[in-house]
Amino acid sequence: MSVVTFEDKLTIPEGVTDHASFRAWACSDQFPERGRVSWLAGEIWVDLSPESLFTHNQVKGAICITLGRLARRSRLGYFFHDRTLLSHEGAGLSTEPDGLFIAYDSVRAGRVRWVKGAEAEIEVEGTPDMVLEVVSKSSRRKDTKTLRKLYWDAGIAEYWLVDALSGEA
Repeated sequence: MSVVTFEDKLTIPEGVTDHASFRAWACSDQFPERGRVSWLAGEIWVDLSPESLFTHNQVKGAICITLGRLARRSRLGYFFHDRTLLSHEGAGLSTEPDGLFIAYDSVRAGRVRWVKGAEAEIEVEGTPDMVLEVVSKSSRRKDTKTLRKLYWDAGIAEYWLVDALSGEA
């Protein structure tokens, strides 16, 4: 794959040619801090659109706060949100969902593992128990078609797909 630049804001390095090289880039300091970039079954998906405040950010925030508190209080597992890299080798997937839940039992059983970077854990590898995606105008096809299939292929038991756009004026 050659160097690809999107809107002069994001450059995909020349060496990113497969899932392994994408994951290495995604875990590096060179990976963009803004926008969404995913590896989806052999394709790099890029979205540089800003997040809608009311139909995405507020919806995602309310769900993540609630599920985060529930996970902590129930002592069932971990709830992660925003900028959590999830990778599944068998499904050919590396993406940052809006949220994901991992039961302590899933960690103990080896269904998920933490990938450590230079200083801390930076990636979830394997099959979480639940994944959350909040639909945006720019992500509708990815969320409703592509990720639905890939999360199924990854063996994820629950896929929460939230679409607050239908009431948008």
